[in-house]
Amino acid sequence: MEYKKIQKGIFIERPNRFVARVNIEGTEETVHVKNTGRCKELLVPGAEVYLEDFIGRMENRKNRYSLVGVKKGELMINMDSQAPNQVVKEALAEGKLRLPGMEQLILVKGEQKYGDSRLDFYVEDQKGQTGLAEVKGVTLEESGIVRFPDAPTQRGVKHIEELIKAQSQGYLTWIIFVIQMKGISFFEPNDATHPEFGDALRKAAASGVELLAYDCHVTENSMALADPVEIRLEKQSGR
Repeated sequence: MEYKKIQKGIFIERPNRFVARVNIEGTEETVHVKNTGRCKELLVPGAEVYLEDFIGRMENRKNRYSLVGVKKGELMINMDSQAPNQVVKEALAEGKLRLPGMEQLILVKGEQKYGDSRLDFYVEDQKGQTGLAEVKGVTLEESGIVRFPDAPTQRGVKHIEELIKAQSQGYLTWIIFVIQMKGISFFEPNDATHPEFGDALRKAAASGVELLAYDCHVTENSMALADPVEIRLEKQSGR
């Protein structure tokens, strides 16, 4: 996926989940943040950030810019929460992402209602098999290790429980962690922040839900799904 017009800036502060103050070529601007997660380790004063410029296509927008990327040292990280679903959709359409257990896909449908939730994808293959997939974007990194979530997510736990139920009813099911950066050692659940999510994830894996993790090629104006990343589910001592 690509952004139409990117502008570099310097992060100043984040007054709330939805907006940030950014210095853009000497002018302080209020910009929309396309990620409502905490992202405290990313959005630090002085960080180099990247913003999509909507000049000429504002429509009903309040803010001209949306913050979509950030530099953490030398690491370029996409932090657009809508991007993971888009890159998965593109990778499925291009055949670059194969869902374990499925043959050639004939239908990929987004925002599928199941139970009391809306899951990210419903798929069918040429053999008539059906499946449900949930996508989680990952931006929390420390020394080459990435974790999810960066804040407690009861909604995330609910989605896992729905997938376990769907698996028991004959669907093929997947949770796809899209790591919005490159150069990662492995992924693990963030038990320190939300142990319930980690426990639900381990239960899902034991129930037959397939867990996948992929890193991404990230530039200032694009992101594309790249390579599989190891998933470690063991609880870490002290975490």
